[in-house]
Amino acid sequence: MQNLYETDFYAWTQEQANLLRHNQWNQLDLLNLIEEIESLGRKERQELRNRLTILIGHLLKWEYQVEKRSRSWLATIRIQRREIIKLLSENPSLQSHLETSLAEAYENAKDLASGETNLPLSTFPQIFCYSLADIFSDRFYPGIPATDDLMT
Repeated sequence: MQNLYETDFYAWTQEQANLLRHNQWNQLDLLNLIEEIESLGRKERQELRNRLTILIGHLLKWEYQVEKRSRSWLATIRIQRREIIKLLSENPSLQSHLETSLAEAYENAKDLASGETNLPLSTFPQIFCYSLADIFSDRFYPGIPATDDLMT
């Protein structure tokens, strides 16, 4: 079983599923199965961080490079908001990792915004400056009053 795990991961997953389906507990590759299940949880946390990075990076670009705002940036902000909310609703326990994920994502978001705008990193605040309510609000776009309608 170990050899299959190392040589053909897909075949290994199918074999493990088949063994589980048929209650063949003693034939399971438990060590690798445990490791893979744990990695699935890490991937969900990583997806949260990645989506937060993209969202916050685009919010920073939106706020600090006003003259280059685009419908593409707007679309990215909207899509990331929806996907993060969906990810959190499908995985409620990720809420407990939100603060840590935000802190990590903010550091990456500053790099993303700096790289895509050619603005120095020092342009952006050292500390995360948006509230959770703001980043998830479909009415929040830094530098634009919430009453303005960007939907048109």
